[in-house]
Amino acid sequence: MKILLFGKNGQVGWELNRSLQPQGEVIALEYDVADFSKPESLREIVQSIKPDVIVNAAAYTAVDKAEEEESLALTINTVAPGVLAEEALKIKALLIHYSTDYIFDGTKKGPYDETDAPNPINAYGRTKLEGEQVIQSSGCDYLIFRTSWVYASRAHNFLLTILKLAKEREELSIVADQIGSPTSARLIAETTALCLQQALREKQKGVFSSDLYHLTTSANTSWHGFTKEIVDVTSKTLDQHLKIKDIKAIPTTDYPTPASRPMNSQLRCTKLENTFDVKMPDWKIALELCIEELA
Repeated sequence: MKILLFGKNGQVGWELNRSLQPQGEVIALEYDVADFSKPESLREIVQSIKPDVIVNAAAYTAVDKAEEEESLALTINTVAPGVLAEEALKIKALLIHYSTDYIFDGTKKGPYDETDAPNPINAYGRTKLEGEQVIQSSGCDYLIFRTSWVYASRAHNFLLTILKLAKEREELSIVADQIGSPTSARLIAETTALCLQQALREKQKGVFSSDLYHLTTSANTSWHGFTKEIVDVTSKTLDQHLKIKDIKAIPTTDYPTPASRPMNSQLRCTKLENTFDVKMPDWKIALELCIEELA
């Protein structure tokens, strides 16, 4: 079996390149070979490889910059996935794609279900939602996983930024009124691999149904709570001196950004757990595993 993976050097893509190895031959490509800003060029790549599975971990993720570059974000997050879906349909491949909590406006009380109506409040969210929709309307076999607050032991992310700042500063001010479930790239990749195994068995039996699922850790916290846990676990796990002494809780209004963020990013994962017989761990457990990897 051939698996074509796009975005191999991103947070999720790098972990997928490890987790998918037992499933078959993984052909992992980065932007220098697969340029998502030129979607039509992706057709030849897919047709030349003719994979059984296409995994799209490539995306435009600069949330604030997308406010100025919505056209480019749309090309990468909507048009390119649409091309992949069209090519997947031609060769009867399964397409796996990732989306985001940012397709919701964050006004709901409690976790979002897959059936809740999307209402993105920034350019990034709009382009990711349209990416979901073009795949769903393409007719190809697909699995779409919405996730949130992604971090990893490598690349650029909130965890590594906080660790860097905690070594340099005695005080940090962190937003405390946005709620979500921090989710490690490793967990996303390992869960994807488990889901893929079942999906392929179902395809062989002719009973596979394309669908969209929420994939995050369980429980929730704020960015402030996430920061405190990062510092606490790091202090216990890593042999590093942290300068930080005080982590102040601030409202979103005290930290304005070009792009609005959902105040509530909780995603309910019951559908994923029931369909694939998995249990999503508490976000604190996933964080501990990631920091242990850094050690």
